[in-house]
Amino acid sequence: MTVADAYAEVERLTRREARNFAYGIRVLPREKRQALSAVYAFARRVDDVADGELPVEEKRKRLHELRNALDAPPADAMFVALADARSRFRIPDAPLHDLVAGGLQDTEQDRYASFAELHGYCRRVAGAVGVACVAVYGSDDVERAETLGVALQLINIIRDVREDWELGRLYLPQDELAAYGVTEDDIAEGRAGPEWGALMGFHASRARAYLDEGLELLDTLDSRSAACVSTFAGLYGATLDRIEARGFDVFEGSLRLSPLTKLRIVGAGLLR
Repeated sequence: MTVADAYAEVERLTRREARNFAYGIRVLPREKRQALSAVYAFARRVDDVADGELPVEEKRKRLHELRNALDAPPADAMFVALADARSRFRIPDAPLHDLVAGGLQDTEQDRYASFAELHGYCRRVAGAVGVACVAVYGSDDVERAETLGVALQLINIIRDVREDWELGRLYLPQDELAAYGVTEDDIAEGRAGPEWGALMGFHASRARAYLDEGLELLDTLDSRSAACVSTFAGLYGATLDRIEARGFDVFEGSLRLSPLTKLRIVGAGLLR
């Protein structure tokens, strides 16, 4: 398989599967778009294993195989594309290994005692994506790239409470649930009462604070990379606004943005 064929495959995957990612990278030059599609394809494969229906031990086996494959000759299209992207843009090894560590953590832990504990997880599964991507953008502001990734993961956690619950996971910190008087039975029953609204309002405020800090990354980027990152942030911010407008009821109905809304946000990023 040629490198061109490999990139074509990861780009098809990204267009088909990515909710927001595919919209953001449209504004990038082809080489950067291809490299980020390779990073997405690797992260997606890790997620598919961690969130799949295989027995836990088989999940762990496959995740270890993915980590080992990062240091071996490319075995399929995704690894061919990723190897080329790593070489071309000097994507560091650490964030890719961190992504696998986050997948392994999902096979070992389904509750988080505190935000400090949750933050460590968010750094592995999303902060790591930010660190991998910032090398492609051409910036060395790793700290803000990681912060931005954490912000997006915090919004995902709010949006995906029901979906994660069905996987047996609850990422909302246990001490904060207790402080706001929200029980796991409330989540199981989809009760979006005043206590839930107050808890989610607190989480939304924290996510926005991380988002604002992470967006300082834009000052270190070229115009098209900045437009890409601004688009990601706009899409996630709009999703959070929609959730808040619904009283943080994330238990019923679709929370996805329409294609027209997404295109408007892309346009705003380009005009920034």
